[in-house]
Amino acid sequence: MGANRARARELAKKHLAAGDAVGWFEPLYTSAAGDPRAISWADMCPNPNLLAWLAGSQAAQVGKRALVVGCGLGDDAEELARRGQQVTAFDVAATAVDWCQRRFPQSAVAYIVADLLQPPDVWRGAFDFVVEAYTLQVLPPTVRKQAMQNLAVCVAPDGTLLVIARGREPHEPEGDMPWPLTRAELSTLELAGLTCESFEDYLDAENPPVRRFCATFRRESTDL
Repeated sequence: MGANRARARELAKKHLAAGDAVGWFEPLYTSAAGDPRAISWADMCPNPNLLAWLAGSQAAQVGKRALVVGCGLGDDAEELARRGQQVTAFDVAATAVDWCQRRFPQSAVAYIVADLLQPPDVWRGAFDFVVEAYTLQVLPPTVRKQAMQNLAVCVAPDGTLLVIARGREPHEPEGDMPWPLTRAELSTLELAGLTCESFEDYLDAENPPVRRFCATFRRESTDL
């Protein structure tokens, strides 16, 4: 895990120095050569923080049209599809999307190559449930605000956005990528027209534990 994360950080640093915030994902997936162990975040199972949220009462409120942001190898998208949602899942890395399609050849999920920093116009207000887990934390602060604004735009009236990310206090150093977010940063989503309905700040079950934020935002029925 350590070597794989170091490789991701090396690629990210190289592309960020060239002004490219997301270009490192494709070479990372390509260099994995089909081995999920080379992708530090590929657990080959749904995100446990997402599963915990889905087990709660708020999950009953979400509609059928779901969008999974930065889908990676597809486990979260497949879990939502298994629960009966109509899922669109995207990743900026074409190799990741191809990997998902080969891994789940009979899937009902629509896997698409797309960039959160330039999402398709047709996604505006198109999704009842948008899931963002661990993507914002690998984007540098210079583009994170834009990414959050784009997330908000995808949420339909009466729709829900779920954000799961590493968390920190404003006075704490960001450290190395993945960079923890502050709660104040997430206020960008409220400025973009969403209402924060719940916010959890907790230590997860990893060893050692990682501080996480799990926040739910909602768009009012007439606000788009």
